Amino acid sequence: MHLPALLEFLEGLSKNNNRPWFVLHKPAYDILREEFLALTTGLIDDVRKFDRDLGPVEPRKSALRIHRNLRFSRDKTPFKNNMACAIGDRAQRGFKPAYYFHIDAKGILLAGGGIYQPDKTILASIRRHIAEHPEGLTKVLRHPRYRKTYQALAEEESLSRAPKGFAPDLKHIDAIKMKHFFGIVEIDVRRHPPKNLRTEIAGLFRDVHPLVAYLREASRQPGTPGSGTDPDFPDAIKPRRAPAKT
Repeated sequence: MHLPALLEFLEGLSKNNNRPWFVLHKPAYDILREEFLALTTGLIDDVRKFDRDLGPVEPRKSALRIHRNLRFSRDKTPFKNNMACAIGDRAQRGFKPAYYFHIDAKGILLAGGGIYQPDKTILASIRRHIAEHPEGLTKVLRHPRYRKTYQALAEEESLSRAPKGFAPDLKHIDAIKMKHFFGIVEIDVRRHPPKNLRTEIAGLFRDVHPLVAYLREASRQPGTPGSGTDPDFPDAIKPRRAPAKT
């Protein structure tokens, strides 16, 4: 992936987010898109080395569209200011627990994994799983790789009180209150360009694997038909800065 060219294109798009500009620069976009697909394909191979439960994944479906969904949005700009990828099993809507990254026009690499906006059934299943198996989440949060890179679950919108049917003094009640479950970090690749972008992202995915595996298990509870996430999920999540390399 030619990172400087990608950042230059995204910066131009952020300043000229309209169809005429995009059409004029589509040849450059097409080249970057193919490079991004190659990066995505390589990352899928990398993930399979440590996540043997990952199901069939098609690179072209994992590399998300740059066109925005405008149906229910007041913001009518037609394009996203990032190129994004989600690697995970597909659900009827979006993804089950997945690995995600995007690179935006400001040069921020946002990477991690989890599930965003699960439907009500799967959300209830995850909450119940945390309540019934708190030691599993404790193990995730204490995992050396996860703890070093992500520290905790990402700060995201939560209920002000314990959900109905859950005692307020349960272990991990703050997690049970959450509506999304994610570990995510950000890296400024303009200021700190990685020696190898694929290796950098693959390492972040490996560090978040304990959480993805835990959520995958929670999503398989009896009576839960499937889960879904919005492919644009990380835009609202508050990431943490990636730890300094040692």
